[in-house]
Amino acid sequence: MWLLRAALRSPISVVVIVLGVALCSTLAITRMPVDIFPNLNLPVIYVAQPFGGMSPAQMEGYLVYYYEYHFLYITGIESVESKSIQNVGLLKLVFHPGTDMSQAMAQTVGYVDRARAFMPPGTVSPFIMRFDAGSVPVGYLVFSSATRSVGEIQDAALNRVRPLFATLPGVSAPPPFGGAARTIVVSVDPDRLRAYRMAPDEVIQAINTGNTIVPAGNVRTGDLLRLVPIDSVVSNVKELENLPIRTGSGPTVFLRDIGTIDDSSDIITGYAEVNGRRTVYIPVTKRADASTLSVVNEVKANLAQFQSAVPQDIRIDYEFDQSPYVRNALFSVVREGLLGAALTGLMVLLFLRDWRSALIVVATIPFALFFAVGILVLRGESANLLSVGAIDFGLIVDGTVIMVESIYRRLGMAAAVTA
Repeated sequence: MWLLRAALRSPISVVVIVLGVALCSTLAITRMPVDIFPNLNLPVIYVAQPFGGMSPAQMEGYLVYYYEYHFLYITGIESVESKSIQNVGLLKLVFHPGTDMSQAMAQTVGYVDRARAFMPPGTVSPFIMRFDAGSVPVGYLVFSSATRSVGEIQDAALNRVRPLFATLPGVSAPPPFGGAARTIVVSVDPDRLRAYRMAPDEVIQAINTGNTIVPAGNVRTGDLLRLVPIDSVVSNVKELENLPIRTGSGPTVFLRDIGTIDDSSDIITGYAEVNGRRTVYIPVTKRADASTLSVVNEVKANLAQFQSAVPQDIRIDYEFDQSPYVRNALFSVVREGLLGAALTGLMVLLFLRDWRSALIVVATIPFALFFAVGILVLRGESANLLSVGAIDFGLIVDGTVIMVESIYRRLGMAAAVTA
């Protein structure tokens, strides 16, 4: 009751406060991030460890076990889950709610380096990433061509477009998918290996030592001190067939004697098709704190720049756009708010025949929307499908109608008492 009396005593102040909230909320709406899902800030970290040629049992025994052992020392850890498949070990680190995830990430990186000291030689660094529902692809850059191979499209997407794509604000740039990475494939005949009584390790060692650059030292020529490398890198992959595999008292065995070399591609583990044709795509993955609409608009604005960086017979399109879902949700909220305000004001005007009461009802609903958005901005939330869907205009409409009807009923009762 005191709030109502204070408003009646200072109507101008109330109008100024209402206008101030409306203006501040309008400014906040223009700067508010728009997303598909809210930033859940899940306390989860994933560690993916690749190692080619290992079975699931080997991944579990030689790699994943050491990660599980060392990750238990991390502060705030709740559970460690692991899954070992061929060539990959995946670990899920779940932390207690309220854990400082920046500190947890730093400790995870430190214990990853410590665990790798117990792993087999040649173990590469794992992929360490935070999981968040907001970091989802909001679209795909699709590369297609009627004349070029998938390998050529992959090369253009990886080396020409991805460096430009990574510089856009709020965008993370994963590597392209759907193509086949260029690989020098060495095919060794097992029968010839047995005939020469050789092991595959000898072939691998010969390729590693016979195609490399090794610094040999320095040579002073006059006033210059020159670097002297031992360069045995071949300019043509076919020249690798002349590498000696075994030398000694017997005849020299070259690589061409036991196998062949081809400039080919890696084993295909996945591919993409658009309209029945093989293609390559780059997922447009936004960062967790970026706005979906701003990222999508930024990518669309730079499509011409991406297209100019590739040959003319490669076409770049932006497909599977996720921004219309968010945009339609925002438009639906605005449309329902305006429709509810108009219908409620019309009902009050028809039944009470008072244009001022109808105007109050029409102004209350947009103000309630502005106030709700202002609260979301103050809390650091984004306009997403969950927060927008939580706005219930039915309660606002019912509240305004009940408020106006109660005022008229009490005014009528006061007039009857006075009479």
